[in-house]
Amino acid sequence: MSGEFEARVEVDRPVEEVFAYLADGRNDPEFSPRVLEITKSPDGPTAAGTVFRSTVKDAGMKTSREFRVTSLDAPRAIRWSEQSKNLITAEGGYDLEALPDGRTRVRIFNVLEGHGLGRLLLGPALRAARKDAPAFGRRIKAAVERS
Repeated sequence: MSGEFEARVEVDRPVEEVFAYLADGRNDPEFSPRVLEITKSPDGPTAAGTVFRSTVKDAGMKTSREFRVTSLDAPRAIRWSEQSKNLITAEGGYDLEALPDGRTRVRIFNVLEGHGLGRLLLGPALRAARKDAPAFGRRIKAAVERS
């Protein structure tokens, strides 16, 4: 059982800058308050195969997450897949589109999947993610524009 949520936002930065910022998952805590800490492996530029490991707090519970970048198409698309063994996991990405005047349209999406007991929790988790999606997009916009 799975479900998707997405957000779209326009960022007042060139697409190359937005792509570079979002490709470095270590920036996630700047716009995602649920991310408490995050590391990257290996060092160096983000590429397909790069892994980001994080500790997040969802619904009052801390969990460990591991995401692998599955593809990068600079400066247009970033895709990832969660490798963790959590009750709910995600696959998703960013689509970026250059706009006039050096701005960028960003679409973020995640497909959440429930596993075991997580199938029961998926509905409420998806509703919460969909409700927060517009604010999440605004937080991404603010973080990228501050960087």
